[in-house]
Amino acid sequence: MPDILLYAVTSLLYAALGLHFWRTRWTGGGAAGGEEGSGIVSWERLAILAPFLLHSYLLYASLFAATELRFGFSQALSVTLWLTVLIYWVESMVYDVKGMQALVLPLAALCALLPAFFPGPETPAYTQTVAFRIHLLVAMLAYSLFTIAALHATLMTVLERHLHSGMHAAASGESLAGPWASLPPLMTLEKLLFQILSLGFVLLSLTLASGFVFSEELFGQAARFNHKTVFGIASWIIFAALLIGRYGWGWRGRTALRWTLAGFAALLLAYVGSMFVLEVILGRV
Repeated sequence: MPDILLYAVTSLLYAALGLHFWRTRWTGGGAAGGEEGSGIVSWERLAILAPFLLHSYLLYASLFAATELRFGFSQALSVTLWLTVLIYWVESMVYDVKGMQALVLPLAALCALLPAFFPGPETPAYTQTVAFRIHLLVAMLAYSLFTIAALHATLMTVLERHLHSGMHAAASGESLAGPWASLPPLMTLEKLLFQILSLGFVLLSLTLASGFVFSEELFGQAARFNHKTVFGIASWIIFAALLIGRYGWGWRGRTALRWTLAGFAALLLAYVGSMFVLEVILGRV
């Protein structure tokens, strides 16, 4: 296990950048009209790479270079937020998402540090196979995309309440004031949300299908109907219903946001939540 100081440095760098984005994008601490208000600038994008690369090394050292593979709730959260940072870093080159880093980076700071205190259980021999690693990667990609979707849905919920309460500009085209001016338009967030949900649903479908069809090869045993399976299938049904409702009946707004958060909650309980209970609360693994 890499030195805990490296975990601490990675976490502190993420946290410092999160504070920077919070002050310059949300609280108005940046210079008005300066380049902080115009999007993510080059030095900020490069600065995010510093903790991201350290995070990458920590994950490689613990999940691939280590003599034994340990993977529990802390590793799942760490990988998920690592992928989330990567996706947002790439997304920032295409979309104006300068307000989102203030939410993503503090979460990454917390999750990057967790494996130092919760090393996770030693995994069985079947986890050393290439097939299992691919299955795990696809699952973590799905988790990351749905994490981003949940963040988008949370922001959209708050933003919509501001619009409907009359605290800020109406939906007639006026600009939002204060911290909300740093967010993309609501329609842009909604478009991004369903693009992310669609891709995440494909990956979740592949994860569940491969888990059932190739259970013997991946897990060394036949597929079992347990709490992980129940919550995994429940999340798939929720997201399937949401996408059908969106593209079949034009679901949007609060209905879509509630279904998104419900699906994410079910998915979180499928693995991370159950492993947290087993590892930390019950101490069984």
